[in-house]
Amino acid sequence: MSNEKIQKTNRRKFLLLLALMCSPVVISYALYFFGYKPESTHYGDLLPIVKVGGKGTNLTDNTILRMKDLHGKWVLVTVDSGHCDEACKEKLYFMRQVRLVQGKQKHRIERLWLINDDRAPDAELIKEYEGMFFVNAKDSEILSFIENAETQTKHIYLIDPIGNLMMRFPEKVDGTKMGQDLKRLLHVSQIEH
Repeated sequence: MSNEKIQKTNRRKFLLLLALMCSPVVISYALYFFGYKPESTHYGDLLPIVKVGGKGTNLTDNTILRMKDLHGKWVLVTVDSGHCDEACKEKLYFMRQVRLVQGKQKHRIERLWLINDDRAPDAELIKEYEGMFFVNAKDSEILSFIENAETQTKHIYLIDPIGNLMMRFPEKVDGTKMGQDLKRLLHVSQIEH
């Protein structure tokens, strides 16, 4: 084989190798500039991560609950009046059911109702949702970490085991999809209390 043919063969191999190495970069730029976004696998909306702090009065035993007391657990949070209308009761129901369907992992989840006024919930409601933290947070700084006053009563929120507010579920929540999100998070999370 002549020297010229060897150089042509080597040049072709080099150009082919260069094209193979550059193709991922070219493809990624093309996808970015054409606006390609793969579908997400989560149901809830991811929020900018905010470390939630503060304290409030736990109405079931009249003790102080500090947010750091819940570290190590996933916390489902709702904000509502102590009066608790139908939308509020629906959120409480979904929070309880989603926790129950996690089976053996349910001990890793806590439920927190931040009451944003001076009204205490009915005794029957407290009994029905036993195990939930009923916290008077009217004058607490906790509420300042959870979006604004207009939207915070419309959603169920999720706080991770480190204490970061990280997700909210849609206003008209689908309990099955919410449970699947939580199941996925519990599966991949290695943080234990």
